[in-house]
Amino acid sequence: MLSGSWIFLCLGGSRMFKISNHHFPKSIILLLIAETLVLLLSVYIGARVRFYEDRTLWDNLGQFIAPALVFTAAMLFSMSAFGMYQNQVNTKLRFILLRIAPVYVMGFCLISVAFFLLPSYQIGRGVLGLVFGFSCVGLLVTRFIFFKSSQSSMFESKVLFLGAGELARDCRDLAQSRGTSRKYNVLGYVAVGVDELCIPAASLLKKQSTLYETARQHGATEVVVALQNKRGVSFPIEELLECKLKGIEITDSALFFEREACQIRVNSFQPSWLVFGSGFDQSFSRAFCKRAFDLSVSAVLATIAAPIAAVTALLIYLEDRGPVLYSQERVGFGGKPYLVYKFRSMRINAEQSGTPQWATLNDPRITRVGAIIRKLRIDELPQIFNVLLGEMSFVGPRPERPFFVSDLCKQIPYYDVRHSIKPGITGMAQVRYEYGASLEDAVQKLQYDLYYVKNNSLFLDVLIMIETIQVVLLGKGAR
Repeated sequence: MLSGSWIFLCLGGSRMFKISNHHFPKSIILLLIAETLVLLLSVYIGARVRFYEDRTLWDNLGQFIAPALVFTAAMLFSMSAFGMYQNQVNTKLRFILLRIAPVYVMGFCLISVAFFLLPSYQIGRGVLGLVFGFSCVGLLVTRFIFFKSSQSSMFESKVLFLGAGELARDCRDLAQSRGTSRKYNVLGYVAVGVDELCIPAASLLKKQSTLYETARQHGATEVVVALQNKRGVSFPIEELLECKLKGIEITDSALFFEREACQIRVNSFQPSWLVFGSGFDQSFSRAFCKRAFDLSVSAVLATIAAPIAAVTALLIYLEDRGPVLYSQERVGFGGKPYLVYKFRSMRINAEQSGTPQWATLNDPRITRVGAIIRKLRIDELPQIFNVLLGEMSFVGPRPERPFFVSDLCKQIPYYDVRHSIKPGITGMAQVRYEYGASLEDAVQKLQYDLYYVKNNSLFLDVLIMIETIQVVLLGKGAR
Protein backbone atom coordinates (compact mmCIF):
# COMPACT_ATOMS: atom_id res chain seq x y z
CA MET A 1 0.00 0.00 0.00
CA LEU A 2 1.30 3.48 -0.84
CA SER A 3 2.58 5.41 2.13
CA GLY A 4 1.18 8.85 2.82
CA SER A 5 4.58 10.48 2.25
CA TRP A 6 4.96 8.87 -1.19
CA ILE A 7 1.50 10.03 -2.21
CA PHE A 8 2.36 13.53 -1.00
CA LEU A 9 5.55 13.47 -3.08
CA CYS A 10 3.61 12.43 -6.19
CA LEU A 11 0.64 14.74 -5.79
CA GLY A 12 1.96 17.73 -3.94
CA GLY A 13 5.67 17.81 -4.67
CA SER A 14 7.16 21.01 -5.93
CA ARG A 15 8.37 19.54 -9.21
CA MET A 16 6.85 17.98 -12.28
CA PHE A 17 7.94 15.17 -14.52
CA LYS A 18 9.58 16.34 -17.71
CA ILE A 19 9.57 14.17 -20.81
CA SER A 20 11.13 15.53 -24.02
CA ASN A 21 10.98 19.08 -22.57
CA HIS A 22 7.21 18.72 -21.99
CA HIS A 23 6.01 19.05 -18.40
CA PHE A 24 3.63 16.56 -16.81
CA PRO A 25 2.11 17.05 -13.36
CA LYS A 26 2.88 14.21 -11.01
CA SER A 27 -0.82 13.95 -10.17
CA ILE A 28 -1.72 13.03 -13.77
CA ILE A 29 1.15 10.52 -13.97
CA LEU A 30 0.02 8.89 -10.73
CA LEU A 31 -3.57 8.73 -11.99
CA LEU A 32 -2.40 7.14 -15.26
CA ILE A 33 -0.40 4.49 -13.38
CA ALA A 34 -3.31 3.72 -11.05
CA GLU A 35 -5.81 3.37 -13.89
CA THR A 36 -3.40 1.21 -15.89
CA LEU A 37 -3.28 -1.21 -12.97
CA VAL A 38 -7.08 -1.13 -12.67
CA LEU A 39 -7.52 -1.98 -16.36
CA LEU A 40 -4.97 -4.79 -16.27
CA LEU A 41 -6.44 -6.32 -13.12
CA SER A 42 -9.97 -6.07 -14.53
CA VAL A 43 -9.07 -8.62 -17.22
CA TYR A 44 -7.82 -11.13 -14.66
CA ILE A 45 -10.75 -10.55 -12.30
CA GLY A 46 -13.24 -10.92 -15.16
CA ALA A 47 -11.62 -14.17 -16.29
CA ARG A 48 -11.55 -15.48 -12.72
CA VAL A 49 -15.24 -14.74 -12.15
CA ARG A 50 -16.26 -16.19 -15.54
CA PHE A 51 -14.32 -19.42 -15.01
CA TYR A 52 -14.75 -19.63 -11.25
CA GLU A 53 -15.15 -23.40 -11.25
CA ASP A 54 -12.06 -23.97 -13.38
CA ARG A 55 -9.40 -24.80 -10.79
CA THR A 56 -6.65 -24.88 -13.41
CA LEU A 57 -7.14 -21.21 -14.38
CA TRP A 58 -4.43 -19.91 -12.08
CA ASP A 59 -1.97 -22.27 -13.72
CA ASN A 60 -2.63 -20.57 -17.09
CA LEU A 61 -2.74 -16.89 -16.22
CA GLY A 62 -0.14 -16.19 -18.88
CA GLN A 63 -2.76 -16.64 -21.60
CA PHE A 64 -4.42 -13.39 -20.47
CA ILE A 65 -1.30 -11.21 -20.66
CA ALA A 66 -1.73 -10.28 -24.33
CA PRO A 67 -5.52 -9.63 -24.11
CA ALA A 68 -4.96 -7.57 -20.94
CA LEU A 69 -2.36 -5.41 -22.69
CA VAL A 70 -4.60 -4.92 -25.75
CA PHE A 71 -7.58 -3.99 -23.57
CA THR A 72 -5.53 -1.61 -21.43
CA ALA A 73 -3.90 0.11 -24.42
CA ALA A 74 -7.25 0.59 -26.18
CA MET A 75 -8.93 2.03 -23.09
CA LEU A 76 -6.03 4.37 -22.23
CA PHE A 77 -5.98 5.64 -25.80
CA SER A 78 -9.74 6.24 -25.70
CA MET A 79 -9.55 8.06 -22.38
CA SER A 80 -6.70 10.22 -23.68
CA ALA A 81 -8.63 10.99 -26.87
CA PHE A 82 -11.55 12.26 -24.78
CA GLY A 83 -9.34 14.51 -22.67
CA MET A 84 -9.41 12.54 -19.42
CA TYR A 85 -5.68 13.02 -18.80
CA GLN A 86 -5.40 16.71 -19.58
CA ASN A 87 -3.90 19.04 -16.96
CA GLN A 88 -7.19 20.91 -16.58
CA VAL A 89 -9.35 17.78 -16.53
CA ASN A 90 -12.75 18.37 -14.92
CA THR A 91 -12.98 16.60 -11.56
CA LYS A 92 -16.77 16.68 -11.23
CA LEU A 93 -18.57 13.33 -11.18
CA ARG A 94 -21.03 14.51 -13.84
CA PHE A 95 -18.20 15.22 -16.28
CA ILE A 96 -16.65 11.81 -15.67
CA LEU A 97 -19.97 10.02 -16.19
CA LEU A 98 -20.61 11.92 -19.45
CA ARG A 99 -17.14 11.02 -20.72
CA ILE A 100 -17.05 7.37 -19.63
CA ALA A 101 -19.83 6.23 -22.00
CA PRO A 102 -18.22 7.44 -25.26
CA VAL A 103 -14.83 6.28 -23.94
CA TYR A 104 -16.16 2.73 -23.65
CA VAL A 105 -17.83 2.89 -27.06
CA MET A 106 -14.57 3.95 -28.66
CA GLY A 107 -12.64 1.41 -26.58
CA PHE A 108 -14.97 -1.40 -27.66
CA CYS A 109 -14.48 -0.49 -31.33
CA LEU A 110 -10.69 -0.44 -30.97
CA ILE A 111 -10.67 -3.75 -29.09
CA SER A 112 -12.92 -5.35 -31.70
CA VAL A 113 -10.56 -4.27 -34.48
CA ALA A 114 -7.52 -5.48 -32.51
CA PHE A 115 -9.09 -8.89 -31.83
CA PHE A 116 -10.12 -9.19 -35.49
CA LEU A 117 -6.56 -8.50 -36.63
CA LEU A 118 -5.06 -10.64 -33.85
CA PRO A 119 -7.52 -13.52 -33.34
CA SER A 120 -5.10 -15.39 -31.08
CA TYR A 121 -5.50 -12.61 -28.50
CA GLN A 122 -9.29 -12.85 -28.32
CA ILE A 123 -11.18 -13.55 -25.12
CA GLY A 124 -14.78 -14.70 -24.91
CA ARG A 125 -17.74 -12.33 -24.99
CA GLY A 126 -18.70 -13.36 -21.46
CA VAL A 127 -15.27 -12.52 -20.11
CA LEU A 128 -15.13 -9.25 -22.07
CA GLY A 129 -18.50 -8.16 -20.70
CA LEU A 130 -17.34 -8.76 -17.14
CA VAL A 131 -14.06 -6.99 -17.85
CA PHE A 132 -15.92 -3.90 -19.08
CA GLY A 133 -18.11 -3.92 -15.97
CA PHE A 134 -15.29 -4.36 -13.45
CA SER A 135 -13.05 -1.83 -15.18
CA CYS A 136 -15.81 0.79 -15.32
CA VAL A 137 -16.47 0.47 -11.60
CA GLY A 138 -12.74 0.44 -10.89
CA LEU A 139 -12.08 3.59 -12.94
CA LEU A 140 -14.96 5.49 -11.32
CA VAL A 141 -13.82 4.54 -7.80
CA THR A 142 -10.19 5.38 -8.62
CA ARG A 143 -11.09 8.81 -9.98
CA PHE A 144 -13.40 9.55 -7.04
CA ILE A 145 -10.69 8.70 -4.50
CA PHE A 146 -7.99 10.44 -6.49
CA PHE A 147 -9.81 13.73 -7.00
CA LYS A 148 -11.13 13.83 -3.44
CA SER A 149 -7.62 13.37 -2.06
CA SER A 150 -6.04 15.83 -4.50
CA GLN A 151 -8.39 18.59 -3.28
CA SER A 152 -6.86 18.43 0.16
CA SER A 153 -4.92 21.50 1.28
CA MET A 154 -1.87 19.32 2.00
CA PHE A 155 -1.41 18.93 -1.77
CA GLU A 156 -1.40 22.66 -2.50
CA SER A 157 1.63 24.42 -3.85
CA LYS A 158 2.01 27.56 -1.77
CA VAL A 159 3.34 30.25 -4.06
CA LEU A 160 4.65 33.76 -3.42
CA PHE A 161 5.07 36.20 -6.31
CA LEU A 162 8.07 38.51 -6.46
CA GLY A 163 6.62 41.57 -8.15
CA ALA A 164 3.27 43.35 -8.11
CA GLY A 165 2.90 44.64 -11.67
CA GLU A 166 1.10 43.45 -14.77
CA LEU A 167 3.20 40.32 -15.10
CA ALA A 168 2.51 39.31 -11.49
CA ARG A 169 -1.22 39.81 -12.11
CA ASP A 170 -1.07 37.55 -15.19
CA CYS A 171 0.78 34.89 -13.21
CA ARG A 172 -1.82 35.08 -10.46
CA ASP A 173 -4.66 34.71 -12.96
CA LEU A 174 -3.03 31.61 -14.38
CA ALA A 175 -2.34 30.13 -10.93
CA GLN A 176 -5.97 30.60 -9.92
CA SER A 177 -7.44 29.27 -13.17
CA ARG A 178 -8.53 25.70 -13.84
CA GLY A 179 -5.94 25.46 -16.62
CA THR A 180 -3.03 24.83 -14.25
CA SER A 181 -1.49 21.42 -13.70
CA ARG A 182 -1.67 21.61 -9.91
CA LYS A 183 -3.51 23.37 -7.13
CA TYR A 184 -2.06 26.71 -6.03
CA ASN A 185 -2.49 28.72 -2.88
CA VAL A 186 -1.39 32.28 -3.73
CA LEU A 187 0.06 33.69 -0.51
CA GLY A 188 0.71 37.22 -1.75
CA TYR A 189 3.17 39.53 -3.49
CA VAL A 190 6.44 41.19 -2.61
CA ALA A 191 6.83 44.48 -4.49
CA VAL A 192 10.21 45.25 -6.04
CA GLY A 193 11.37 48.38 -7.84
CA VAL A 194 8.97 50.82 -9.42
CA ASP A 195 6.58 48.47 -11.27
CA GLU A 196 3.05 49.81 -11.54
CA LEU A 197 0.82 48.23 -8.90
CA CYS A 198 -1.66 45.95 -10.70
CA ILE A 199 -2.86 43.81 -7.82
CA PRO A 200 -4.93 44.75 -4.74
CA ALA A 201 -2.83 46.58 -2.16
CA ALA A 202 -4.20 44.24 0.52
CA SER A 203 -2.38 41.33 -1.16
CA LEU A 204 1.05 42.93 -0.72
CA LEU A 205 3.20 41.22 1.89
CA LYS A 206 5.39 43.14 4.28
CA LYS A 207 8.91 42.05 3.53
CA GLN A 208 10.95 40.78 6.46
CA SER A 209 14.71 41.19 6.75
CA THR A 210 15.20 38.94 3.71
CA LEU A 211 13.03 37.35 1.04
CA TYR A 212 13.71 33.94 2.55
CA GLU A 213 12.39 35.07 5.95
CA THR A 214 9.26 36.40 4.25
CA ALA A 215 8.72 33.14 2.37
CA ARG A 216 9.32 31.07 5.50
CA GLN A 217 6.95 33.18 7.59
CA HIS A 218 4.10 32.56 5.14
CA GLY A 219 4.99 28.92 4.44
CA ALA A 220 5.83 29.39 0.74
CA THR A 221 7.15 26.40 -1.17
CA GLU A 222 7.74 28.31 -4.41
CA VAL A 223 8.67 31.87 -5.39
CA VAL A 224 7.70 32.99 -8.90
CA VAL A 225 9.81 35.88 -10.17
CA ALA A 226 7.28 38.06 -11.99
CA LEU A 227 9.37 41.13 -12.79
CA GLN A 228 9.45 42.69 -16.23
CA ASN A 229 12.91 44.22 -15.64
CA LYS A 230 15.46 42.02 -13.90
CA ARG A 231 18.48 44.23 -14.53
CA GLY A 232 17.89 46.98 -11.99
CA VAL A 233 19.91 47.42 -8.85
CA SER A 234 16.85 46.46 -6.79
CA PHE A 235 16.66 42.92 -8.20
CA PRO A 236 17.33 40.66 -5.17
CA ILE A 237 19.50 38.01 -6.82
CA GLU A 238 21.35 37.09 -3.62
CA GLU A 239 18.09 36.71 -1.68
CA LEU A 240 16.68 34.47 -4.39
CA LEU A 241 19.83 32.34 -4.24
CA GLU A 242 19.40 32.03 -0.48
CA CYS A 243 15.81 30.82 -0.98
CA LYS A 244 16.89 28.23 -3.51
CA LEU A 245 19.76 26.94 -1.36
CA LYS A 246 17.35 26.53 1.55
CA GLY A 247 14.83 24.43 -0.35
CA ILE A 248 12.35 26.93 -1.81
CA GLU A 249 11.69 26.47 -5.53
CA ILE A 250 12.51 29.55 -7.63
CA THR A 251 10.66 29.86 -10.94
CA ASP A 252 10.94 32.55 -13.58
CA SER A 253 7.60 33.83 -14.92
CA ALA A 254 8.48 32.66 -18.45
CA LEU A 255 9.06 29.12 -17.20
CA PHE A 256 5.91 29.34 -15.07
CA PHE A 257 3.77 30.04 -18.14
CA GLU A 258 5.62 27.41 -20.16
CA ARG A 259 5.12 24.79 -17.48
CA GLU A 260 1.54 25.53 -16.51
CA ALA A 261 -0.07 26.76 -19.74
CA CYS A 262 2.18 25.29 -22.49
CA GLN A 263 2.76 28.85 -23.67
CA ILE A 264 5.78 31.09 -24.14
CA ARG A 265 4.43 34.52 -23.33
CA VAL A 266 5.84 37.15 -25.66
CA ASN A 267 5.70 39.78 -22.90
CA SER A 268 7.33 37.80 -20.10
CA PHE A 269 10.82 36.81 -21.25
CA GLN A 270 14.08 38.30 -22.41
CA PRO A 271 15.49 37.35 -25.86
CA SER A 272 18.53 35.83 -24.10
CA TRP A 273 16.20 33.28 -22.47
CA LEU A 274 15.37 31.93 -25.93
CA VAL A 275 19.02 31.94 -27.01
CA PHE A 276 20.56 30.28 -23.96
CA GLY A 277 17.61 28.17 -22.83
CA SER A 278 16.99 24.53 -23.71
CA GLY A 279 14.95 23.37 -26.68
CA PHE A 280 14.74 24.46 -30.32
CA ASP A 281 15.96 21.07 -31.56
CA GLN A 282 16.69 21.48 -35.28
CA SER A 283 19.11 18.54 -35.53
CA PHE A 284 19.28 16.06 -38.40
CA SER A 285 17.98 13.23 -36.20
CA ARG A 286 14.93 15.27 -35.20
CA ALA A 287 14.25 16.22 -38.84
CA PHE A 288 14.63 12.58 -39.93
CA CYS A 289 12.27 11.26 -37.21
CA LYS A 290 9.70 13.95 -37.97
CA ARG A 291 9.75 13.21 -41.70
CA ALA A 292 9.41 9.47 -41.07
CA PHE A 293 6.51 10.17 -38.71
CA ASP A 294 4.81 12.40 -41.30
CA LEU A 295 5.12 9.82 -44.09
CA SER A 296 3.89 6.97 -41.88
CA VAL A 297 0.86 8.84 -40.57
CA SER A 298 0.05 10.18 -44.05
CA ALA A 299 0.00 6.68 -45.54
CA VAL A 300 -2.26 5.32 -42.79
CA LEU A 301 -4.61 8.30 -42.72
CA ALA A 302 -4.89 8.49 -46.52
CA THR A 303 -5.96 4.85 -46.59
CA ILE A 304 -8.51 5.20 -43.79
CA ALA A 305 -9.89 8.55 -44.99
CA ALA A 306 -10.21 7.68 -48.69
CA PRO A 307 -13.95 6.74 -48.47
CA ILE A 308 -14.69 9.86 -46.38
CA ALA A 309 -12.85 12.06 -48.87
CA ALA A 310 -14.77 10.55 -51.79
CA VAL A 311 -18.17 11.15 -50.14
CA THR A 312 -17.13 14.68 -49.15
CA ALA A 313 -16.09 15.53 -52.71
CA LEU A 314 -19.41 14.26 -54.06
CA LEU A 315 -21.48 16.27 -51.55
CA ILE A 316 -19.53 19.47 -52.25
CA TYR A 317 -20.09 19.10 -55.98
CA LEU A 318 -23.80 18.28 -55.64
CA GLU A 319 -24.49 21.32 -53.44
CA ASP A 320 -23.52 24.04 -55.92
CA ARG A 321 -21.76 22.26 -58.82
CA GLY A 322 -18.60 24.18 -57.97
CA PRO A 323 -15.01 22.95 -57.66
CA VAL A 324 -14.38 20.39 -54.95
CA LEU A 325 -10.87 21.55 -53.99
CA TYR A 326 -9.35 24.94 -53.68
CA SER A 327 -5.79 26.10 -53.22
CA GLN A 328 -4.58 29.11 -51.32
CA GLU A 329 -1.17 30.67 -50.85
CA ARG A 330 0.26 30.30 -47.35
CA VAL A 331 3.60 31.09 -45.71
CA GLY A 332 5.62 27.99 -44.94
CA PHE A 333 9.04 26.94 -43.70
CA GLY A 334 11.60 29.73 -43.83
CA GLY A 335 8.92 32.25 -44.78
CA LYS A 336 8.57 30.79 -48.28
CA PRO A 337 5.09 30.80 -49.85
CA TYR A 338 3.41 27.61 -51.05
CA LEU A 339 -0.08 26.44 -52.07
CA VAL A 340 -2.17 24.65 -49.45
CA TYR A 341 -4.97 22.34 -50.60
CA LYS A 342 -8.33 21.99 -48.84
CA PHE A 343 -11.85 20.84 -49.56
CA ARG A 344 -13.89 23.90 -50.48
CA SER A 345 -16.14 24.86 -47.57
CA MET A 346 -17.16 28.36 -48.73
CA ARG A 347 -19.30 29.50 -51.61
CA ILE A 348 -17.67 30.26 -54.94
CA ASN A 349 -15.98 33.68 -55.08
CA ALA A 350 -16.12 34.04 -51.29
CA GLU A 351 -13.67 36.95 -51.45
CA GLN A 352 -15.08 38.98 -54.33
CA SER A 353 -13.67 42.18 -52.85
CA GLY A 354 -10.18 40.83 -53.45
CA THR A 355 -9.13 41.48 -49.84
CA PRO A 356 -8.36 38.44 -47.64
CA GLN A 357 -10.75 38.05 -44.70
CA TRP A 358 -10.63 36.08 -41.47
CA ALA A 359 -13.33 33.45 -41.09
CA THR A 360 -15.85 34.59 -38.47
CA LEU A 361 -18.40 32.88 -36.26
CA ASN A 362 -21.42 31.84 -38.37
CA ASP A 363 -19.65 33.14 -41.47
CA PRO A 364 -22.32 33.59 -44.20
CA ARG A 365 -19.81 32.52 -46.87
CA ILE A 366 -19.72 28.95 -45.54
CA THR A 367 -21.90 26.41 -47.37
CA ARG A 368 -24.10 23.82 -45.66
CA VAL A 369 -21.68 21.00 -46.46
CA GLY A 370 -18.81 23.32 -45.57
CA ALA A 371 -20.18 23.92 -42.08
CA ILE A 372 -20.14 20.17 -41.40
CA ILE A 373 -16.71 19.39 -42.82
CA ARG A 374 -15.15 22.37 -41.04
CA LYS A 375 -16.69 21.21 -37.77
CA LEU A 376 -15.22 17.73 -38.24
CA ARG A 377 -11.95 19.06 -39.75
CA ILE A 378 -12.58 16.99 -42.89
CA ASP A 379 -11.78 20.04 -45.03
CA GLU A 380 -8.14 19.64 -43.98
CA LEU A 381 -7.72 16.12 -45.46
CA PRO A 382 -6.28 17.23 -48.85
CA GLN A 383 -3.35 18.73 -46.95
CA ILE A 384 -2.03 15.18 -46.69
CA PHE A 385 -0.67 15.84 -50.18
CA ASN A 386 1.17 18.90 -48.84
CA VAL A 387 2.71 16.65 -46.19
CA LEU A 388 3.75 14.06 -48.77
CA LEU A 389 5.33 16.82 -50.87
CA GLY A 390 7.36 17.94 -47.85
CA GLU A 391 5.75 21.39 -47.69
CA MET A 392 4.02 20.66 -44.37
CA SER A 393 4.25 18.35 -41.37
CA PHE A 394 1.37 16.72 -39.61
CA VAL A 395 2.10 18.68 -36.45
CA GLY A 396 3.31 22.27 -36.46
CA PRO A 397 2.13 25.89 -36.44
CA ARG A 398 -0.86 26.44 -38.71
CA PRO A 399 0.20 28.35 -41.85
CA GLU A 400 -1.25 31.82 -42.42
CA ARG A 401 -1.76 33.79 -45.62
CA PRO A 402 0.98 36.23 -46.70
CA PHE A 403 -1.42 39.18 -46.35
CA PHE A 404 -1.93 38.44 -42.65
CA VAL A 405 1.67 37.35 -41.95
CA SER A 406 3.08 40.64 -43.23
CA ASP A 407 0.81 42.58 -40.88
CA LEU A 408 1.26 40.26 -37.87
CA CYS A 409 5.07 40.32 -38.10
CA LYS A 410 4.96 44.11 -37.70
CA GLN A 411 2.59 44.06 -34.72
CA ILE A 412 3.63 40.95 -32.75
CA PRO A 413 7.23 40.36 -31.57
CA TYR A 414 8.83 37.04 -32.51
CA TYR A 415 5.97 36.15 -34.84
CA ASP A 416 8.41 35.07 -37.55
CA VAL A 417 9.92 32.42 -35.21
CA ARG A 418 7.01 30.12 -36.05
CA HIS A 419 8.36 29.86 -39.60
CA SER A 420 11.57 28.20 -38.39
CA ILE A 421 9.87 24.81 -38.73
CA LYS A 422 7.36 23.41 -41.22
CA PRO A 423 3.71 24.36 -40.72
CA GLY A 424 1.31 21.60 -39.70
CA ILE A 425 -2.18 20.28 -40.34
CA THR A 426 -2.71 20.36 -36.58
CA GLY A 427 -0.71 21.97 -33.80
CA MET A 428 -0.53 23.04 -30.19
CA ALA A 429 -2.59 26.17 -30.83
CA GLN A 430 -5.30 24.17 -32.61
CA VAL A 431 -5.85 21.76 -29.73
CA ARG A 432 -5.44 24.29 -26.90
CA TYR A 433 -7.11 27.42 -28.29
CA GLU A 434 -10.35 28.01 -30.12
CA TYR A 435 -10.42 29.43 -33.61
CA GLY A 436 -9.15 33.01 -33.62
CA ALA A 437 -9.86 35.90 -35.97
CA SER A 438 -8.26 38.92 -34.33
CA LEU A 439 -4.88 40.33 -33.35
CA GLU A 440 -5.37 39.23 -29.73
CA ASP A 441 -6.23 35.70 -30.88
CA ALA A 442 -3.12 35.69 -33.08
CA VAL A 443 -0.97 36.56 -30.04
CA GLN A 444 -2.51 33.73 -28.00
CA LYS A 445 -1.98 31.24 -30.81
CA LEU A 446 1.61 32.43 -31.32
CA GLN A 447 2.39 31.74 -27.66
CA TYR A 448 1.32 28.12 -28.11
CA ASP A 449 3.25 27.92 -31.40
CA LEU A 450 6.41 29.24 -29.72
CA TYR A 451 6.06 26.55 -27.07
CA TYR A 452 5.90 23.90 -29.79
CA VAL A 453 8.82 25.36 -31.75
CA LYS A 454 10.92 25.38 -28.58
CA ASN A 455 9.93 21.94 -27.27
CA ASN A 456 9.01 20.03 -30.43
CA SER A 457 9.72 16.30 -30.32
CA LEU A 458 8.25 13.07 -31.62
CA PHE A 459 6.71 12.50 -28.19
CA LEU A 460 4.96 15.88 -28.26
CA ASP A 461 3.76 15.21 -31.82
CA VAL A 462 2.03 12.03 -30.65
CA LEU A 463 0.39 13.87 -27.73
CA ILE A 464 -0.93 16.59 -30.05
CA MET A 465 -2.27 13.98 -32.48
CA ILE A 466 -4.19 12.34 -29.63
CA GLU A 467 -5.56 15.71 -28.50
CA THR A 468 -6.57 16.41 -32.11
CA ILE A 469 -8.82 13.35 -31.99
CA GLN A 470 -10.61 14.90 -29.01
CA VAL A 471 -11.01 18.21 -30.88
CA VAL A 472 -12.54 16.39 -33.85
CA LEU A 473 -14.82 14.19 -31.72
CA LEU A 474 -16.11 17.10 -29.64
CA GLY A 475 -16.11 19.67 -32.45
CA LYS A 476 -14.06 22.23 -30.54
CA GLY A 477 -12.93 25.51 -32.03
CA ALA A 478 -14.15 25.13 -35.62
CA ARG A 479 -15.59 27.94 -37.73
